[in-house]
Amino acid sequence: MKTLVIAEKPSVGRDIARVLGCQKKENGYLEGSSYVVTWALGHLVTLQDPEDYDKKYKEWKLEDLPMMPERLKTKVIPQTGKQYRIVAGQLERKDISRVVIATDAGREGELVARWILDKAHCRKPLSRLWISSVTDRAIREGFAHLKDAGEYENLYHAAVCRAEADWLVGINATRALTCKYNAQLSCGRVQTPTLAMIGHREQEIRNFVPEPYYTITAAAGGVVYTWRDAKSKGTRTSSRERAQTIAEQAGQEPLIIEKVEKKEKKTFAPMLYDLTELQREASQRFGFSAKQTLNLMQSLYENHKVLTYPRTDSRYLTADILPTIRERLEAVSVGPYREAAGKAKRQKLPARPAFVNDAKVSDHHAIIPTEQFVQLNAMSSDERKIYDLVVRRFLSVLFPPCVYEETSVTARIGAETFTAKGKRILENGWRELYGSEVPQAEAAGEQEDTNPEGQTLPLLEEGQKIPKVKVTVREGKTKPPARFTESTLLAAMENPVRYMESRDAQMAKVLGETGGLGTVATRADIIEKLFNSFLMEKRGNEIYLTAKARQLLKLVPADLKKPELTAAWEMKLTDISKGRLKRKDFMEEIRSYTEALIDEIRREEGTFRHENLTNKKCPQCGKRLLAVNGKNAKLLVCQDRNCGYRETVSRLTNARCPNCHKRMEMIGKGEDAVFVCSCGHKERLAKFEERRKKEGKGVSKKDVAKYMQKQKKEAQEPLNNAFAEALKGIKL
Repeated sequence: MKTLVIAEKPSVGRDIARVLGCQKKENGYLEGSSYVVTWALGHLVTLQDPEDYDKKYKEWKLEDLPMMPERLKTKVIPQTGKQYRIVAGQLERKDISRVVIATDAGREGELVARWILDKAHCRKPLSRLWISSVTDRAIREGFAHLKDAGEYENLYHAAVCRAEADWLVGINATRALTCKYNAQLSCGRVQTPTLAMIGHREQEIRNFVPEPYYTITAAAGGVVYTWRDAKSKGTRTSSRERAQTIAEQAGQEPLIIEKVEKKEKKTFAPMLYDLTELQREASQRFGFSAKQTLNLMQSLYENHKVLTYPRTDSRYLTADILPTIRERLEAVSVGPYREAAGKAKRQKLPARPAFVNDAKVSDHHAIIPTEQFVQLNAMSSDERKIYDLVVRRFLSVLFPPCVYEETSVTARIGAETFTAKGKRILENGWRELYGSEVPQAEAAGEQEDTNPEGQTLPLLEEGQKIPKVKVTVREGKTKPPARFTESTLLAAMENPVRYMESRDAQMAKVLGETGGLGTVATRADIIEKLFNSFLMEKRGNEIYLTAKARQLLKLVPADLKKPELTAAWEMKLTDISKGRLKRKDFMEEIRSYTEALIDEIRREEGTFRHENLTNKKCPQCGKRLLAVNGKNAKLLVCQDRNCGYRETVSRLTNARCPNCHKRMEMIGKGEDAVFVCSCGHKERLAKFEERRKKEGKGVSKKDVAKYMQKQKKEAQEPLNNAFAEALKGIKL
């Protein structure tokens, strides 16, 4: 008899098969003497569409809402139906005696496998493989310590509840808004609060009134001192007259050193990465989108096998990882990391290092290198950048702290107090891994103090007088809050407590513990969805709401805009996963909530008006087209959600301007296409290709042909495929 192993993706399935000795290749699975390994392609089974319950739901009508099937059923996804039939066929084999679930170790991974098993009516004994990396060693150890699948039954129930609740609330609310206002208006418990946070920030910026402030500095003996208010201890005053009076008086008297304090201080390395922190730093340093970083991580995890599971919300390791540290250091002892890894191996770790905490690891530990041998030349340049971030952070926590001497000087000029600070590095410690670079986590903290700490201080003694003092008054203005970037939006989604209205301590705690809005695995998709739905647009690195989003936020029920909804759900889903709440009770509550939500939308008095109509008419239905800004393209789309026509007007390319070297836009199609730069440079496609051919680099004909093919494909895709769009709108 044999054991069937179900992985989540083909790449992971092939790795498991190799370790288990399954060498016989078949269509959709691999077989050995004791094991058969097959795989899903992500989800193979999903919840049925509304029209699967009743054909009348094909047409969206407000009077048909809310849609409340007595029992939500699943169906095989048509696009991946072939692979489902292969998996189901293996489950039915007489020589298969048990099944090992080897999908991703988490709530959604559990759902992927259980829906397949449920759809195939599998009643064979189940085991669970629960691992955080897909190296050969991790797979062997995982199979040596398989878990009883029954331990994860409640986790599966929580996953089903999450999916069914989002179906009932999201699809019903999306259809209600779309039908009432005749515009594609999707909403959901994650994407709508995310939009509301951006709207709240834009409101803060609009309402902000800049106020002038004044700072006073005194240059004496080669040191710059900063004035400090005796009462508030602040370094600013809002009174110009006061600042000038202080400066005039200080300029006539000597500076007297009152106090010189020297302290030895330590800074420890920033914590290890979870996915959100890695996405934030990659966005700040390389301009990568959250989705791009996740895809690169997934490749380093699945294909190169050099990093651990990426979809983690923990920044700590468990104690059982400590014995593997040396092997991981051996693995990264290549190229630029060889010397640092050697030093790390010589460091003696404490019995329980600060980066180890079992209580703060739920499903997966922080992202660190695996024990797999590394081939840097096999990685793309973008993969190298992400790998470099993770390896340096991993090595840094194994290094000693940075030790420095901080000198604080308090001086007096007349009756006013001035201070200066200087810093002298005694031992670089973990900072030697970064050279002149400063990790983002450190840079953020250092920017808080406006005092010039980087200056080198001469030998100063208490009571010393410095006669020549040059006093300067500088005027500044308070600045409004910064607009969101992808990096700061990820941080706000992870910790949205500031945007809660209720100030409920328990909900705030739950939001903090469960990772805020969405999950580490889905936030990137949510952000991409908001761009693709033309609810957000980018100007440079900054994110702006579109007119469509601002109107949507006025029309959507208030409850759906609050992070508290996610907090309330996650509290209950956690209770379900731990067996403290019954699935039936939660779903009854969700059904009642959905009915109340649809009633509220029906009663709402509001209007929706397209503010981006053009005079160009749709070639398919004759209605006027809308001008919209995608994340990297400008498009014309039909205002009729049932038509779905779209055409690309221009797209930001990777082609660089020969004058200012900025990325250029491609406008038009085919041979009429023109590259345009913001500096004014224009270049026809033929001329561009000729120039690049001479230079022997840049965008090739193949790249341009690929772009044209993509543009043609996009033009053929329906913009507002009704149910597909609705599902995207509520994606967690």
